[in-house]
Amino acid sequence: MSRPKPLLPISILALTALLWGLPPSFAQEGEHAFVGSKNCRKCHLKQAKSWAETAMAQAYEVLKPGARSEEKTAAGLDPDKDYTGDATCLPCHTTGFGKEGGFVDIDTTPELAGVGCEMCHGAGGTYTQDQLMSLKNKEYKKSEVVAAGLVAEVSETQCVACHNSESPFVADDFVFDFEANKDEGSHENFPLKYEH
Repeated sequence: MSRPKPLLPISILALTALLWGLPPSFAQEGEHAFVGSKNCRKCHLKQAKSWAETAMAQAYEVLKPGARSEEKTAAGLDPDKDYTGDATCLPCHTTGFGKEGGFVDIDTTPELAGVGCEMCHGAGGTYTQDQLMSLKNKEYKKSEVVAAGLVAEVSETQCVACHNSESPFVADDFVFDFEANKDEGSHENFPLKYEH
C-alpha cells in the first residue's frame, strides 16, 4: 500500500505564488524558462516569417567554420574555426544560453539557435500559458502578460547586451545607436488581430 504524498510542498508553492500575486501555476511551471520562437509563431505568424529572414534569426550560422570569413579575418578571428560551442559567442548568437530552458547545444536545443523572440521579449515560460498568452486565450490582457514577464516594449538595454564594444566585430569606441537601429534586424511590426 502506498502512502499519500504530502501536500506541503505544493501548498508552499501555491502560497508563495499568491503572496507574489501570481496564480499558483506560475510557481509550479518554472518561472521564466525559455520556450522557443516556434511557440511564439503559433500566434504571431507574420512577425515570425519576417524575423526568419533577418540576421538575428541566422546569428548562429555566423559561428560556423567558413561563414563570413572576411569579417572574421578582419576581426582577428580564425575564419576556419568552429565557434558553435564557444561560450563567449553563444550568449549573443543563441537564445537563452546559460539560462533555464535556454540554448544548450545544437543537438539538444536546435530551436534556440539564433537570436529568437525571447531575447528581446523575455523568456516565455510564464507568460505563454493557457490562461495568459495562448491560442486558448486570444484576448489576453497585455498588462497581465507583462506582469508575468513579457517585455512588450523593447529598449536599448536588450540590444546593448550584445551590440557593444565587447564584440570582436566593432572598434573599442563603438556605441550602439538604438534609435537608428531599433526597427532593423528584428521583424516587421504587424497589428494584432485581437485587442489586448
